[in-house]
Amino acid sequence: MTMKHEKEYRQLGLTIAYYRKMQNLSQLNLAERANLSRTHISNIEAPNMHTSVSLEALFDIADALGIPIKALFDFRE
Repeated sequence: MTMKHEKEYRQLGLTIAYYRKMQNLSQLNLAERANLSRTHISNIEAPNMHTSVSLEALFDIADALGIPIKALFDFRE
């Protein structure tokens, strides 16, 4: 994976972690709800990991969090 959008991947992971924590969910809880592995959620959220994420996984994460997918891209500066 190229790091052309490294900042955006980092912000996406931080946004997912923000919404997860707002609902008092562990990474395992979110992973189970989204039908993903806890390791994958952890890698997505980790600011120094360079993990790609599919659009399908993002839809599943947004559904699991009960938020519109566009909220995941509302990056806070």
